[in-house]
Amino acid sequence: MSDRRLRLCSIALIATVPLALTACDAKDSIPGVSADEPTSSASETPVVPLKLVSSVKKGASGVPVDQEVAVSATGGTIDSVAVTSAAGDLAGELSADKASWTATDRLEPGTTYQIKTVASREDGTQVTRKSSFSTQDLTLDEQTYPSVAPLADETVGVGMPVIVTFDLPVKDQATFEENMHVTSTPAQQGSWHWLSSTEAHWRPKTYWKPDTDVHVDIDVNSVDAGNGIYGQEDRELDFHVGDAHIYKVDMKTHQMKVFSNGKLLRTIPITTGEQPAFTTRTGTKVIIEKFDSKTMNSETVGITGADAYNIDNVQWAMRLTYSGEFIHAAPWSTGSQGYANVSHGCTGMSTENAGWLYAMSRRGDVVEYTGSDKPMTLDNGYGDWNESYAKYAQGSAL
Repeated sequence: MSDRRLRLCSIALIATVPLALTACDAKDSIPGVSADEPTSSASETPVVPLKLVSSVKKGASGVPVDQEVAVSATGGTIDSVAVTSAAGDLAGELSADKASWTATDRLEPGTTYQIKTVASREDGTQVTRKSSFSTQDLTLDEQTYPSVAPLADETVGVGMPVIVTFDLPVKDQATFEENMHVTSTPAQQGSWHWLSSTEAHWRPKTYWKPDTDVHVDIDVNSVDAGNGIYGQEDRELDFHVGDAHIYKVDMKTHQMKVFSNGKLLRTIPITTGEQPAFTTRTGTKVIIEKFDSKTMNSETVGITGADAYNIDNVQWAMRLTYSGEFIHAAPWSTGSQGYANVSHGCTGMSTENAGWLYAMSRRGDVVEYTGSDKPMTLDNGYGDWNESYAKYAQGSAL
């Protein structure tokens, strides 16, 4: 080979070396690709990094108890979220696309929570993230507790309203009412009615249907009641509606007709309030409570002086109003029963009739009065049936 050809080959060989080194340098400059990974082509989509975002900042303190806890993911999917504490765990729901998780329970005050999220990157790699936070502490003066009537598993009459009483005022009644639910089998239309900032009633449009099962869910724990007050505890219970006991009292004829499921069982001679001072109220009343024996002292309802009385062992007494109207045995007035009104407002009858009626009656049974010009009121006992349903529903906060 000629010297000229040898020189040309040497020059060509030397020229190829810098080109090979330049190719290696280019590989290292591609974002997200390490030196030992194969080079991605320009047409491939870069892998999106996994990002998890919580609605509560890591390490936060004084978190409001009505704060919703949620976790969202981009660049991957959520496999599971566990929010735990000494006060109990928070249940939650994962979205269909696994891009978010939302708690279905609310937070407890003065509690530290741990969040553990397990997620998967787009390449299938599973990662775990942990964080913690603490909620605000609340005193009893900053929490309102709900009490509910009827009691769990109680059997009541067809006139029984659902009554929720709060120990501290609820300013934001609309928000609370959104979380207060009454459902029944068979289903029946009904409405809440706020008598005050501490008492709400629910009644169906008409009397309950006999043999109805009712479910009450007062889901107000940690709900903002306004004025710096939050709900304290949820209340959930079931009760049953029994036979339709409806007693019809005619104060002019001095008779009570006792119906059960539409059938007349007995007509009872009675006496009611002597007019004008002690007139018994006209309207629909509901049995509130029962006593097989009760002392009746007129001073407890404001009757003093010459008209005062204090009678021990009044038998078979059933309260109808907070102001003191009862159905009870009145053996001292049997001569007037069926003929005249001589009582101080109660409905008196013979001991035999009172005992028979007492035995079949339960809280929530209905007593409908006619014959006087003194009206029953909505808040004097379970007076919920003394307004039309349309007017009653106007007492809802929604």
